[in-house]
Amino acid sequence: MNEPLRVLIVDDHPMYRDGLRAALEDDSCLEVIADAADGTRATELALELQPDVVVMDLKMPVVSGVEATRIITAASPHIAVLVLTMFDEDDSVLTAIRAGARGYVLKGAGSDEIVRAIHAVGSGEAIFGPTVARRVLDLFAGGVTPVNVPFPELTAREREVLDLVARASSNRDIAHRLHLSDKTVRNHISNILAKLQVADRAHAILRAREAGLGQDPAR
Repeated sequence: MNEPLRVLIVDDHPMYRDGLRAALEDDSCLEVIADAADGTRATELALELQPDVVVMDLKMPVVSGVEATRIITAASPHIAVLVLTMFDEDDSVLTAIRAGARGYVLKGAGSDEIVRAIHAVGSGEAIFGPTVARRVLDLFAGGVTPVNVPFPELTAREREVLDLVARASSNRDIAHRLHLSDKTVRNHISNILAKLQVADRAHAILRAREAGLGQDPAR
């Protein structure tokens, strides 16, 4: 008899983690060895315990699921990461794939579908839920080629804000330009500093300009 697949669950909602654990433990071929509530703890546990599969949410505190996926797959390429999230935007899907995820399933999926996806990525396959698979096929059928996006751990809106920060725009200017409140801009900037792991706005500007943000597109 084959050994069960060892699974690490990563999600910042305790009730969802508990429910998913219960669903997976109904399958004798799966063993949930640990769970984590943020990306930092996820990477620590993954590198320490070396699970076969990490079931990873994308939107999490401290370190995002995308960045955690990148760290885990770079250090331990044999660990399969299955993204399990609420977000099906093109940017989220492609960013997760570029980070090394082998599968992408939406949280609305039934437990049977999630279990099948875990078995699939655990055996080396790539798998997408039906909705995500259609989006991926539509992207490639339309001739869209995935491109390298600077700071993929940031959301598209956060990259817009960072680009304007790198242009030396004030918070008030950014709020006016993007039709946001001053508080929303401050929240975005706090998230950006945390995700880039920089201490202040000046360091964020430096990182952004090194990555090509904050430049006149006509130049």
